[in-house]
Amino acid sequence: MDFKIFIEPVNKSLLKVKEWPGHKALGQTMLLHEDEFPPLDQVKVAIIGVKEERGAENNEGCSHAPDAIRASLYGLFGHWNGLGIADLGNIRAGFSVEDTYFALSQVVAELLGQNIIPVVIGGSHDLTWAIYQAFQQRSKLVNIASIDPIFDLGTENSGLGSRSWLSHIIMSQPNFLFNYTNIGYQTYLVDQQSLDLMANLLFDTYRLGNIRAAIEEAEPVLRNADLLSFDMTAVRASDAPGNGNAIPNGFAGEEACRIARYAGMSDKLSAAGFFELNPTFDRQGVSADLAAQMIWYFLDGVAHRFNELPGQNTEGFTRYLVRIEGQPDELVFLRSKKSGRWWIDLSMGRAPGSKYERHHYVPCSEADYQQAMQDELPDRWWQFYQKLM
Repeated sequence: MDFKIFIEPVNKSLLKVKEWPGHKALGQTMLLHEDEFPPLDQVKVAIIGVKEERGAENNEGCSHAPDAIRASLYGLFGHWNGLGIADLGNIRAGFSVEDTYFALSQVVAELLGQNIIPVVIGGSHDLTWAIYQAFQQRSKLVNIASIDPIFDLGTENSGLGSRSWLSHIIMSQPNFLFNYTNIGYQTYLVDQQSLDLMANLLFDTYRLGNIRAAIEEAEPVLRNADLLSFDMTAVRASDAPGNGNAIPNGFAGEEACRIARYAGMSDKLSAAGFFELNPTFDRQGVSADLAAQMIWYFLDGVAHRFNELPGQNTEGFTRYLVRIEGQPDELVFLRSKKSGRWWIDLSMGRAPGSKYERHHYVPCSEADYQQAMQDELPDRWWQFYQKLM
């Protein structure tokens, strides 16, 4: 099936960006699907809008977000040589929301197959389900990192929607979800049963306050993700008012941009989505401007990837062995000679070529190594060790 049939061209009225002497904005330098579909052989990142909002809860109007974001994004300046970027246009809303899910999953699966990073913009958070299905089509285990003030588990009888998509992924069979990480949940918005479920499933959850106090700790978390799913509700209303569910607390705009850049820098991450922006509630386009800048920072992260994955280039890493009392084996830490980033090596004694091989190296921080040096097991080690048992 030709995935191009699901996509309509970019609205040409959006191309009226300001021209600055000696410079060109992204709307003038990226490949655009206008009259003809652009060639993808040199493309690294492809932007896809989705005009779908039937799964939204209290946020009708978010289907108009793709072009609102583009109107700002096209006027920003890229500073990256050799980073091929294309805007493929918008996926039309299908006759049913399931038709839209199918179209999006087909498009994302095709781009993943061509080693192109899809960046999905607009629509409601349940579109994460369709992106997950693209990974499922390729029989690939996936780590999802969701920036969200809640867990989107819904209730027992919830249909698939923006606040229940995660439970549908958890219950889907065959299941290819290896790990789910929530960054920025707000405790007063989450019931204890949901917190217990996250713990029982060995999922990672990080409170908003903890991440804001040490936002650099989000980097190793995002370095382990295959898919970034960013709900704009996670950004406080003063910085992103364009959302029917906007709340007073959340990440600041600059923190959201930093998180997006961390995600882009991850050599492992292969898809991203930015959801729940609603131009109906926006104020002077502030939210659309922020979303565009977040995407800019994501692109900047991709442009500055280190192209280093443990297991592929052992000479590029320094090994540190730590003996912890009561543990039969030493903990193995790896530190990149190029970037200075850290990993925990869980590959010892495990057969190569297994479906878990990509998950044998767990991104961590130097703080985890220092914790081990104090004769304490890092939480990251224990969390993933249990998953691999």
